[in-house]
Amino acid sequence: MNLEYFIAKRLSGGTSYKSSASSTIIKIAIAAIAIGMVMMLISIATGVGLQREIRQKVSAFSGDILVSNFDGNNSEETVNPITINQDFYPNFDAVPEVTHVQAITTKAGMIRTAETFEGVVYKGVGDDYDWSRIEDYIIEGRKPELTGDLNNEILMSTYLAKRLGFTVGDKAVIHFVNKENTRFRSRSLDIVGLYESAYQEFDKIYIIGDRRHLTFINKWEKDEVGAFEVFVDDFDNIERVNNEVYENSGSMLRSISIIQRNYNIFEWIKLFDFNIMLIIVVMILIAGINIAVALLVLVLERTRMIGILKALGGSDWNVRKIFIYNAMYLIGLGLFWGNLIGLGILFAQKYFGFIKLDPSTYYVSEAPVLINGWHILSLNLGVFTICVLILLIPSYIITKISPVRAIRFE
Repeated sequence: MNLEYFIAKRLSGGTSYKSSASSTIIKIAIAAIAIGMVMMLISIATGVGLQREIRQKVSAFSGDILVSNFDGNNSEETVNPITINQDFYPNFDAVPEVTHVQAITTKAGMIRTAETFEGVVYKGVGDDYDWSRIEDYIIEGRKPELTGDLNNEILMSTYLAKRLGFTVGDKAVIHFVNKENTRFRSRSLDIVGLYESAYQEFDKIYIIGDRRHLTFINKWEKDEVGAFEVFVDDFDNIERVNNEVYENSGSMLRSISIIQRNYNIFEWIKLFDFNIMLIIVVMILIAGINIAVALLVLVLERTRMIGILKALGGSDWNVRKIFIYNAMYLIGLGLFWGNLIGLGILFAQKYFGFIKLDPSTYYVSEAPVLINGWHILSLNLGVFTICVLILLIPSYIITKISPVRAIRFE
């Protein structure tokens, strides 16, 4: 152990501070670093977690990329059919990043009861539908059984069920408009499950069931569907993959990414990155200023010691290192408590979900957290490094202290 480190240890833990004022300032500096670390950990974990949760939820119910007819139709209802016999279905071998393709058909309808009525969109799916993406959102009952013969089972949102007075086991009569003669075609369907995604744009209108009902109502051929939902393995590359999907899906088909279809949502969650960065910058600045003030207090209190060390032949840099080591210890102490408290809060939220959010605004009912080891390590290293670099500025005052005057300093 070198001399500088030994003296620094004595300064930080081996001796008491000269005055209650300096002790208070140093405690405030440690607390500032700890509180700043807590704020940064929470902002990163919840911000990134909320981005991921919203992205996964929108993707699960809508697909990452939608391949449909090139007819300019942007409504929720698919009007012009496309054949299911495509080179990219069921396996999109031309684009390796594509993990799954499923055929869907959607059609607007209305459910009427004795008390009220609701406009809905029936999303018809088949046996290729990947239920694993939405199974966690089914809170009552089960998913529809779509293998075998045509059946009447549907999955309805709790939002619609409450507004219409339905529960699992009830029958819902959906009236579809036949656009050829503007007459209604009705289907009596069995509610076998209820889902709750907290994604209001979907919960308010969508019902999931057998797409063969819509094939019959629309008078389409058996091999015709409305569109294809495509899922990719890496969302960060979705725009590039979307371009490749478009190039390999035929000249009569178009592909639209989930970001293009939900532009407002994804522009909103992009703002999280700016907010996270702003919090990190502000917290590091506050922590740096406080630890710099604490270092200045230590220098002023130990002016005579500085003078003695210089008189004994200590160089300016060696004396500066003594105080920098001491301040580094204080930074480490603040980071320790900040990590302990911050991670404790995050794990409590992850497993108990005590912080609730408004689903109509945030698309989730409780604040999601993503605890990433690399994020935590990078944040700690970044805060420690920046604070140490900030310390070089106030420690420069040591070079201006005269040994003679410092020894006589009271």
